[in-house]
Amino acid sequence: MKEQTMKEKMLRGSAWMTAGSIISRILGALYIIPWYSWFGSDKLQANALYTKGYTVYSIFLMIAISGIPSAVAKQVAHYNSKNEYGVSKRLFKTSLVALFILGAVCTLVFWLIAPWISQGDPRMVSIYRSLALALLIIPSMRLLRGYFQGFQDMAPSALSQLIEQFLRIIYMLLATYITIKVMGLPFEAGVWQSTFAAFIGAVGGTLLLVGYYLKHKKRLDKLVSQSNDQLKITNATLLKEVLYQALPFIFIACAMSMFNLVDQFTFPVIMQQAGAYSMAQINALYALFAGNTNKLIMIVVALSTAMATTAIPLLSEAVAKCDSTLMKKQLLESLELLFFVMLPAVFGMAAVSRPLYLVFYGYEATGIFVLAISAYVALAMGLFNVLGSLLQGIYENKQAIKYTAWGLGLKLVLQYPLTLWLGVFGPLLATGIAMSWASYLMLRFLYLKYNLPTGQLQVNVNKMFMVALLMFGVTLLFVGGYYMIFPGNSRWSALVSLSLAAGVGGYLYLLACFKLGLVQRILGTKVTSKLQKIFRWK
Repeated sequence: MKEQTMKEKMLRGSAWMTAGSIISRILGALYIIPWYSWFGSDKLQANALYTKGYTVYSIFLMIAISGIPSAVAKQVAHYNSKNEYGVSKRLFKTSLVALFILGAVCTLVFWLIAPWISQGDPRMVSIYRSLALALLIIPSMRLLRGYFQGFQDMAPSALSQLIEQFLRIIYMLLATYITIKVMGLPFEAGVWQSTFAAFIGAVGGTLLLVGYYLKHKKRLDKLVSQSNDQLKITNATLLKEVLYQALPFIFIACAMSMFNLVDQFTFPVIMQQAGAYSMAQINALYALFAGNTNKLIMIVVALSTAMATTAIPLLSEAVAKCDSTLMKKQLLESLELLFFVMLPAVFGMAAVSRPLYLVFYGYEATGIFVLAISAYVALAMGLFNVLGSLLQGIYENKQAIKYTAWGLGLKLVLQYPLTLWLGVFGPLLATGIAMSWASYLMLRFLYLKYNLPTGQLQVNVNKMFMVALLMFGVTLLFVGGYYMIFPGNSRWSALVSLSLAAGVGGYLYLLACFKLGLVQRILGTKVTSKLQKIFRWK
């Protein structure tokens, strides 16, 4: 019963976080359809500026957050499992003050150094400064999410994520339309409004979380009043503890952005050596893989982020209770769920790369091929993300940092030769190989140190892989057949093709996994019975 309860917590939490992350990512991809068209012939240049701004901003955001929200979720779950809710509350308040100060400092630094990191492009200075304003609010918002996650309550995090994204996109589209289409200003003005939208979204997400906290304050205070109050820990010690746990989170989170930052600063230099490319051509190629396709594959990567966010507090709780059996079970179930969701998502996206790209960006032969390759890289990114989080969840922080650093080092080694050889595909392959290597090292460490019984996991993953390949083949044939019957590259035709292909592929994968018993094992009896009623399976 205890183990089943933990599994239900993971599935319920993953469902909330997955829904929030996926819907948020889909919204973040859908806005590109009108936004992209409004810039006309400057669309790739606008997207390149936007992507460059967000790549550097994400590094500052990780520094401003410093991994504290994830660390707080981890430590809150740790103390809650010991019935020390009073300690959890003090930890939250102390961290909130520290994170607000750190966010203000990062805002000031980002604002001041904007001219130095603009790579000689004055347009980037104003874009960086518009993004700097969001750093005042987002750290506090993320900390509130982490506090609720420590209680295994993922609903406020998911809902605030949706509100943040919704308000950001609404402002972004309205401001861009008025700036470009009504006022007729240069495309740089539209990009500035688009990046400033991050501040607007952060305000909305924070207000929702504050409201949720006030609504549940009595319940939280009641838990505090019933605490054991046996642990005597000062606020300074709590802050040091959180900062120590936060370092691996910030390093791994920054590493994800550092992979993109390597592309941003090395791709133009390498491509200039590879041939007679103008800066406009290089920016257009950069926008294809770092901007256009990256927005789409991050929908898939968001699945792994949701699972990682859910697994961390559950693992921390198992470690706090010194339950090694439950810890091993949680590790294996997290990996099993990851492959169950990621394999069909990755192979499915690769199979529908043509209609998917057409729906969002219109026809671009190179972009379609880039998206297909990027889809496979998303699997390596997701596995890297989850394994790094699992290591931190069981307090193997040094190993998480070490293997992440090795992966980043391999990326730097491979970046030049692969980009010189393969052009726009080189950075993608360098990232995929580097993250796969780091993931292998992390998985090998978990297997050797904790003697994980991976036999059944390997059998189930092999089954999932074969089913995903079957789904890939059928979906690819379906898309190919559709375009033989209905040739052309219209957006509406692509939407019909995408919807039908996704429906056929998704149903085939679930049905095959149900027949093999994978749905029952991984998703549990409740979800299985619901699927049986919906699809009338026996």
